[in-house]
Amino acid sequence: MPKTFYITTAIDYTNSPPHIGHAYEKVLADVIARYHRLKGEKVFYLTGVDQHGQKVQQSAAKAGVPPAEFVKGVTQKFVDLWKKLDVKYDGWAETIDPRHKKVVQGMLQRLFDAGEIYKDKQSGYYSVRQEQFLTDKERGEDGEFGPEWGQVEFREEENYYFKLSQHKDWLLRYIDNRKDAVIPDFRQTELRNAVERISDNRQSGSDLCISRPKSRLDWGIELPFDKDFVTYVWFDALTNYISFAGYDPKIDNYEKQPQEFRDRWTKETLQIIGKDILVPAHGIYWLIMLHAVGFPDDAMPQLLVHGWWNMSGAKMSKSAGNVVDPFELADKYSAEALRYYLNAAIDTGQDADFDERRLVEYYNARLANNVGNLLNRVLNMLQRYCGGKLSIGYEQARNREENVLPFLEQDYFDQGSHDRYRFWMNEHRPAGALEEIDFVATACNGLIEQRGPWILAKDPNKKLELESILTLVADALRVIAMRLAPILPNASNAMLDQIDPKKRIARDFDLGDMLYHHVEPDHVFAKPAPVFPRIETD
Repeated sequence: MPKTFYITTAIDYTNSPPHIGHAYEKVLADVIARYHRLKGEKVFYLTGVDQHGQKVQQSAAKAGVPPAEFVKGVTQKFVDLWKKLDVKYDGWAETIDPRHKKVVQGMLQRLFDAGEIYKDKQSGYYSVRQEQFLTDKERGEDGEFGPEWGQVEFREEENYYFKLSQHKDWLLRYIDNRKDAVIPDFRQTELRNAVERISDNRQSGSDLCISRPKSRLDWGIELPFDKDFVTYVWFDALTNYISFAGYDPKIDNYEKQPQEFRDRWTKETLQIIGKDILVPAHGIYWLIMLHAVGFPDDAMPQLLVHGWWNMSGAKMSKSAGNVVDPFELADKYSAEALRYYLNAAIDTGQDADFDERRLVEYYNARLANNVGNLLNRVLNMLQRYCGGKLSIGYEQARNREENVLPFLEQDYFDQGSHDRYRFWMNEHRPAGALEEIDFVATACNGLIEQRGPWILAKDPNKKLELESILTLVADALRVIAMRLAPILPNASNAMLDQIDPKKRIARDFDLGDMLYHHVEPDHVFAKPAPVFPRIETD
């Protein structure tokens, strides 16, 4: 039985509504998931929300409503955004779900019974953002704690701790043995350096605090071995990746887990996260948690770390007042215009500056003026010169049209281009794939300008040459539409409805179909209708 391609995103904290960073990560995951479906694979895409924690409790108190009511309202905003942006997930994680609570408590009990969790009193400087006590190793050269730790305060408190430090050597061996544990590769180097800094001394603060006393926080999952405490953050939030994939916490052997879970959770599992939660959350805490509950090295997930969308080089934040609202952008420019920009204007793993003007420029230049113009002019010429129907097919046009051989030999829309498109998509870098699509559209528009079908149409002896040119570019449009499917699913369908109104091409096509199902003799085309109307600005 074929394995499922399982892809996850970080779950979003429900203390405030979604911003453009949330939108980028979920759209990126959606594009990757759609591409794998295009490859004919079974896919399970999980995303969701983190509904517990101190910040949620504080936000609810500030709003004057119970936490359960508060998170329900914020959760709906995330659900609404993913619907607006056409993010098609297969599983939805909510940390208040009873299934999740069962898995979290089962894992904690097993680790407690195994001596991996202990109770201790600790005092020191505490990072509210990362939910951990800090040591002098976390201080910068200036003696201060860096901005990555957020608010830092002095605390003294009795809590439960997970013996993180005793797994340091295992994690180093795992990272060294698997060169693509984290991608891009420079993030793996960053992770390894962070692991090296973990102290082997339990008193150093390297172990992970996993609880909060109910006297301070009661909005969380109760520890199964101490009713006076709730588990906090990491064993709650991170565990969602397996609790909603069918994991049985009573079974400590991965090979004996339910078949459904093992079909989903493999070393091919792709977990998409932002660079700020690689270290320590996912790269250290999560991998060690999996190891401690019995996951073998060959069942560890791969971490894909993306960069940030900044504003003038600075990270977006509510405090800075530079947060971009994805709802407003989608309403103003369309969901697909936003999806295109979020994939075209940033290389996965790197940072980029968000610029609304560039969103308009990307859309107008690449879609409206290039792909959209090509679609409109080709369909118009097919209607005007051929009555919307071609008498020859792609293979005949290719074989007879010697004058376009240089064009064909450049692999603009044949095997070479197909390989380049697949390379970028397999690398999880849709910006490169969109450049390839733009390149093909530019080449086709250039061929039309060079050959002048409007001139050929005036000479009855040039009828076959005219149809050959139009057949080749029409077939290129078919390929462009199919390649756009993971990124712009609605626009892809709208293009195919005009290029292939009789649905000779099944709309559930796969990647291999791009090199086949060419335009055939007697192929009928629809009249053009705008798919990428220009965005007009004041």
